[in-house]
Amino acid sequence: MSSALKETFERCKKENRSALITFITAGYPTIDDTIPILQGLQKGGVDIVEIGVPFSDPIADGPTIQVANTTALENGVTVPMVLELVKKARASGVTIPLVLMGYYNPILRYGEEKLIKDSAEAGADAFIVVDLPPQEAIQFRSTCAKCGITYVPLVAPATTDARLKVLGEIADSFIYVVSRMASTGASAQVSTGIPELCARVRKYAKGSPLAVGFGVSTREHFLEVGKDAEAVVIGSKFVTLMAESEPGKRGEAAYQYARDILGESSDFTPPASYEHKIGSAREVIPVLEEEHKHNPKFGDFGGQFVPEALYTCLAELEGAFESAVADPSFWEEFKSLYSYIGRPSSLHKAERLTEHAGGAQIWLKREDLNHTGSHKINNALAQVLIAKRLGKKKIIAETGAGQHGVATATACAKFGMECLVFMGAEDVRRQALNVFRMRILGAKVMAVTNGTQTLRDATSEAFRYWVSHLDTTHYVVGSAIGPHPYPTLVRTFQSVIGSEAKEQFKELNGGKLPNAVVACVGGGSNSVGMFAPFENDKEVKMLGVEAGGDGLDTERHSATLTAGIPGVFHGVRTYVLQDHDGQVHDTHSISAGLDYPGVGPQLAYWKSSGRADFMAATDAQALIGFRLLSQLEGIIPALESSHAIYGGVELAKTMSKDEHIIINVSGRGDKDVQSVAEALPTLGEKIGWDLRFEADPTK
Repeated sequence: MSSALKETFERCKKENRSALITFITAGYPTIDDTIPILQGLQKGGVDIVEIGVPFSDPIADGPTIQVANTTALENGVTVPMVLELVKKARASGVTIPLVLMGYYNPILRYGEEKLIKDSAEAGADAFIVVDLPPQEAIQFRSTCAKCGITYVPLVAPATTDARLKVLGEIADSFIYVVSRMASTGASAQVSTGIPELCARVRKYAKGSPLAVGFGVSTREHFLEVGKDAEAVVIGSKFVTLMAESEPGKRGEAAYQYARDILGESSDFTPPASYEHKIGSAREVIPVLEEEHKHNPKFGDFGGQFVPEALYTCLAELEGAFESAVADPSFWEEFKSLYSYIGRPSSLHKAERLTEHAGGAQIWLKREDLNHTGSHKINNALAQVLIAKRLGKKKIIAETGAGQHGVATATACAKFGMECLVFMGAEDVRRQALNVFRMRILGAKVMAVTNGTQTLRDATSEAFRYWVSHLDTTHYVVGSAIGPHPYPTLVRTFQSVIGSEAKEQFKELNGGKLPNAVVACVGGGSNSVGMFAPFENDKEVKMLGVEAGGDGLDTERHSATLTAGIPGVFHGVRTYVLQDHDGQVHDTHSISAGLDYPGVGPQLAYWKSSGRADFMAATDAQALIGFRLLSQLEGIIPALESSHAIYGGVELAKTMSKDEHIIINVSGRGDKDVQSVAEALPTLGEKIGWDLRFEADPTK
């Protein structure tokens, strides 16, 4: 344990009171406020301060901390700057323990061991990593111990006993107890059940103090929670107070808030000086053995990098998924819906497109002919059947282009379930037709206005909602993204695409396999569905076509596998579009469904292993694909699929006429007509397409 933390808890115990821990976001409201706020908190009697390291996509946090993160990043805060602020705080006389709290991706980008070492040298005492699973935390804690920093694990009400045992083993300062299954945020009343929760955690804590947080905001809360915990954490309420305080006087406001919580009569003298002392840490090698019928990892990618509260949601889903796929009656029910979907979807040769390319024979797998107009219905119906097995009555989903939202709304209408779809406000605007389709089907559409207002923010908001409503709600993730079991689950139900295409092609070509299969890549549901059945057929090339936006030489694209690097995003280790500080990039694509800065872990594995190749098609090139398929084959494709058409045609040009490729037409393009009309005045000139939308063609 850090000597400073150990001494703090011992002192509070002698004073017969709970320690007060407050949370701030580094650089919020402004960078210049950070040091005065820390000084004010110390002067006011706060025992420990958690300093939030800003991250672009904080899925465990509510609106208050989200805004603080966004503002701090806009202020120019970086990980090195956070360390510099800690160093300055120490130089200014702040001697109380400082705990760095953040998400794993910026740590990974900086370099785990280097950051821990640099943090210790700056004057930090401990680390809390919100989305680091116990398996990964064991190594992280070991590195911390070598540098004299302690690792603080997070536990939640639904944390299993097996996980509590491991987390208790690796805690060598204190354990942060999340008091409720929700994202962060102030509350009018504290959670019920805290005494029972603390008693259960204490069985495995090995004497480590417990700090309880989430929803605490008043002195009354502090005193009530303090009856059962050695420390009480106040976060969102204090962050809000700092935002509302007068600039230049936030240090004074921090001091007064601390006095209000502790009581004016409380007497606290901070340590006279700060000295980083390396305390003793228990040498432990805990083992967490969790059974998975399906491997959560794809090589170095995959896993479950999620806040502890979300793990319970995933464990319940994993159990239901494993039970379902092992049950013949589930598959019987699911396959009985094939006629409703329109399966098998057709496979046919694109004669004129082939002639245009002048190379390989081009075949089209027509997922656009499915009910609702895309491949998304395959996964949506299967997941709703799983939700039924779990007894859930409400379904939530995220959507970008709207096709997954429409498919999920359709499945809910068929099975009589309530449906709520999260959609970025920008996508709501550019996919207004699909929004209306969802509402016709009885779904509610929640426009997400934070962040980039696109698919990534809709996904984050859906995860936050799910944690708070697990008892009644199932989250139908639409792509092969996110933490285990989602990538495996979505692949399982989308593999019907490649399995059908494989058998259909063999039947039409004397038992032969195609030379290549092509699909567009956003998160990866249709590409994984097409590629997975061909994975072991090494003679079949797999080509994924990403969204190149305005070009890879700009920052306006969504080509994650082509231009990204490994990281952790939305609960999974995969390729991520990120900056030097580990912040996730804003993305751009003419196609809302490909406008995402991450990708499924199995695709990441195929890239790293060389099994699949990936290229990027720009917005202009996607429009070329859109035009080619429309005017040569009479098929108006989705803009997502248009990327695959362009990539497939370019590939065909390099192949001989006796070779064959299959392109997955993942969706139809009626939803994108408005987007194409808006883009043509700019991009049409670049590609020689002089077509413009006319509201009244008679004029």
